[in-house]
Amino acid sequence: MMENKKKPNPIDIHVGSRIRLRRTMLGMSQEKLGESLGITFQQIQKYEKGTNRVGASRLQNISSILNVPVAFFFEDAPGDTADSQSGFADASSSNYVVDFLSSSEGLQLNRAFVKITDPKVRRKLVDLVKALAAEAEIE
Repeated sequence: MMENKKKPNPIDIHVGSRIRLRRTMLGMSQEKLGESLGITFQQIQKYEKGTNRVGASRLQNISSILNVPVAFFFEDAPGDTADSQSGFADASSSNYVVDFLSSSEGLQLNRAFVKITDPKVRRKLVDLVKALAAEAEIE
């Protein structure tokens, strides 16, 4: 028996992980995203794992539903040469955001924070977190 299992392309895996990241940031289920696209949640799973490649028109639809530009799905992609042009600070800061939002605590903080409408309360919360972080550095 010949084994001809194709490994997913690293770009397809990356795009899928960015779809999953944005979907979870919004608190949207795979079922809901699939419903919006007229496909099954299993198909969304395959996209998110990189098992199936997302076509251009479908990616455009996904970007519209998830309210991000198509470029969002390609940020920090493997083999991305934009890093050398945009500077390393940008790349590391966006990786930091992805790492933060990939953690359950970061996701919970983000969801709760965006529900706060008063800018003064938001500012005080940021000040509190900075003070706690500074305190943790001293210890």
